[in-house]
Amino acid sequence: MSDYSEFSPDHVAKAKSIVGEAHSNGGLAHLDLEQFWKDQDEAVKKPFSKEIRQIPLNLYCSWEPVFDELGIPEDFLRYLNDEPWRMSLNKAYNEKAEKIIGRRIRDEAATPPLGEHYPAVKGLHDVFEANNVWHEGSWWLEQSANTEDELKALLDRVEKCDIRKFILPEGWDEKKARLLPRGVKPEIYRGQRGPCTFATSIFGTENMLFLVLDNPDLAIRFRDAILKTMLEIGRVLDEEAGYTPETAPHGFGFADDNCCLFTPEMYELFGYPILKGMFDRYSPNPEDRRWQHSDSAMAHLLPFFEKLNMTGVNFGHTLTVSEIRRFCPNAIIEGQLAPFTFSRNEEVRMVCELLRDFEQAKEKRGILFSTSGSINNGSRLTGMRLLMAASQRWCRY
Repeated sequence: MSDYSEFSPDHVAKAKSIVGEAHSNGGLAHLDLEQFWKDQDEAVKKPFSKEIRQIPLNLYCSWEPVFDELGIPEDFLRYLNDEPWRMSLNKAYNEKAEKIIGRRIRDEAATPPLGEHYPAVKGLHDVFEANNVWHEGSWWLEQSANTEDELKALLDRVEKCDIRKFILPEGWDEKKARLLPRGVKPEIYRGQRGPCTFATSIFGTENMLFLVLDNPDLAIRFRDAILKTMLEIGRVLDEEAGYTPETAPHGFGFADDNCCLFTPEMYELFGYPILKGMFDRYSPNPEDRRWQHSDSAMAHLLPFFEKLNMTGVNFGHTLTVSEIRRFCPNAIIEGQLAPFTFSRNEEVRMVCELLRDFEQAKEKRGILFSTSGSINNGSRLTGMRLLMAASQRWCRY
């Protein structure tokens, strides 16, 4: 028998009742779909607004659940690279989605022909000589330095690198000369694997932790090289898109799961200065996007995110909405549904987590109910509908 002792008896009773109702209706929870989407569309735009009617949900953005929903084996790499196959799966998924949740939520539009978009540019990991390889259903950076001497030599090369010449591919200037006058801009740089995760990828996890503890001077040099390179990549790509520092779009975000491995003292030395440096450049205004995803137990670092005045966070499920709100008063909290609660279709627990988070958020609002991490394969459209129905019934402001 499942243990729901961490939830209030009232939440458990409500969850069991709506799950039972859904099962008696062929797995489809009862709700007013038209009213839900009207309220959802208003709420998702301004989660802090006192005018919104219900808690906004954000469970619709991932492509990963397509496979289990359609009953086919996972093949993420083919999905990413085989566009006709991807479009056929998205269309089939959308046919189900339209019936179950009332909307088509996967993109069915083909990408522009090759000549109508810019070629790929190199990224931060390329500057630091790390190969990005596909392994067990995800992209992983291969370590590019194994000893302190190798790291020093790598930093020598990074510090001398002409970033514009290095990251822009052959033929870039000709492509830009043709596309930019037509209003087709290249992508700019506004997101990055976070500093702790990036550094542990480049130098190895244990190596990196011992480096900060035992050789802080070299760690600081590594840190400064990362920040300087990021700022230069941003400057170059802004310039290529025709922006000046005054006209460039604001906002920056990080994904940094491995920040949880750093103590506050270690993070203050290594991670925090990189976030601050990028936010100072790209998110100087109070309302600008200062966002981080870290689906790990990193509650010990929350005071740093208070200093950074985050405006959006997606933190691990071991952190509560109340705990995050204490340190991130102005942030839209994307969470705190445990990803595997959703992907394992643990229906009673899913509803209990929604009700728990709504109770903690309803006074100040500012929550966008999401998984605290990825929306994994196995997450079902019927589960989305169940949460939609529960939010419409019990999570109204």
